[in-house]
Amino acid sequence: MSASEVQPPQSYRKEEVQEILHLAIARKTEVEELSRSQLWEIAAELDIDSDVLQVAEKDWLLQKQRQEKKDEFNQYRQGQLKRKVIRYAIINSFAMLLNFLAAGNLSWSLYILLFLGLPLTLDTFKTFQTEGEEYEKSFQQWYLKKEIKASISSVWNRIKTAWLS
Repeated sequence: MSASEVQPPQSYRKEEVQEILHLAIARKTEVEELSRSQLWEIAAELDIDSDVLQVAEKDWLLQKQRQEKKDEFNQYRQGQLKRKVIRYAIINSFAMLLNFLAAGNLSWSLYILLFLGLPLTLDTFKTFQTEGEEYEKSFQQWYLKKEIKASISSVWNRIKTAWLS
């Protein structure tokens, strides 16, 4: 069946319209980006109200900003996990070396390896779990802490500047 034999349907769902328009815009433009004025022109041609487009643009910017913060949070959590893995490796290497030198085999150090490995495994799972209520709660706590630190730092810098001048 060739492309000329395919009959388009009489109506489309919203998702299908978005996909078709996305493909058409991608084929129409040679460059990877469209200017903001081009976005407004396209919206006008599609008979999209400017107020609706403005609200949609603000929503998109907020979503993008939130995703950047979540990416930063995920990097922070992965850094924390990396430090825990390094600490785990150092402690268990020392325990295994001590056990091997003292007894000539590995006996009690394996219990330490397992005992400390369970929380590390749970932390690893938690680090890479990026959805759900617990993740959102952790993200909110981290973000609040970060905002409070930034506020305190800002106030402290103002106090120092006022004091020095």
